[in-house]
Amino acid sequence: MSTVQISAADVNKLRQQTGAGMMDCKKALTEANGDFEAAIDYLRKKGAKVAASRSDRDSNEGVVIAKTTADGKKGIIVEVNCETDFVAKNADFVAFAQAIADKAVESGVSSIEELTALELDGAKISDLIIDQTGKIGEKIGVSKFEAVAAEKVVAYIHGNYRLAVLVGFNQNGAGLDEAGKDVAMQIAAMSPVGIDKDDVDARVIEKELEIAKDQIRAEGKPEAMIEKIAAGKLNKFYKEQTLLNQEFVKDSSKDIRKFLDETSKGLTVSAFKRIVLGA
Repeated sequence: MSTVQISAADVNKLRQQTGAGMMDCKKALTEANGDFEAAIDYLRKKGAKVAASRSDRDSNEGVVIAKTTADGKKGIIVEVNCETDFVAKNADFVAFAQAIADKAVESGVSSIEELTALELDGAKISDLIIDQTGKIGEKIGVSKFEAVAAEKVVAYIHGNYRLAVLVGFNQNGAGLDEAGKDVAMQIAAMSPVGIDKDDVDARVIEKELEIAKDQIRAEGKPEAMIEKIAAGKLNKFYKEQTLLNQEFVKDSSKDIRKFLDETSKGLTVSAFKRIVLGA
């Protein structure tokens, strides 16, 4: 049994360093005979046990964060999850997620695996996630990661970190920050399935045509008219579901293609990503 006297100041110091509870810090220092490094290892091991015991829990709350590099050429979206809305709104949890997002955009990683292997404040992000699980008592994790590179990338976060958008453009000129935000907000609100007709998955088109033909037959239309009417319904689908063909939410007199061309001749969207928390 340890004979080292653990002072309240030592307990508080360890608590400040780790964020763990007072009783956990006291026990860790006692078990480690006052050795701070060993006490931190003890707490991390405790956190690992907590993480393992909560591995089957749902963690659909959290935050979705979008960021771009200073030059606006690259952007990332990362979703960091927890179990409850209470934790998701906690300033420390949000700051932790922001730090992960900052590291992601700084490093240029392309996957969750690469991201969680990075070091942040001297420790791997994967280990820090385990630490957070131990401190908070909820399952914590990074569930989604997306990246976009383009001449200009605009990031947008909607609804208190519950939805985020990245949109890449083929130009980088004056006025694009404001126009880019408008397009990002359009994507957030209207959830397009692709940039233009050619981006829609062939299986989606096949399904839409099949549904359209079944509807037309149910209406009793002649068989000879089915293909033509179905093609018209498919064009309506493109208009409603592909970004460049969508009616501009802020000005229904034009579509997004026209809005972009009026902003800058030849301006168009080269890529976009949209992530909804828990979806």
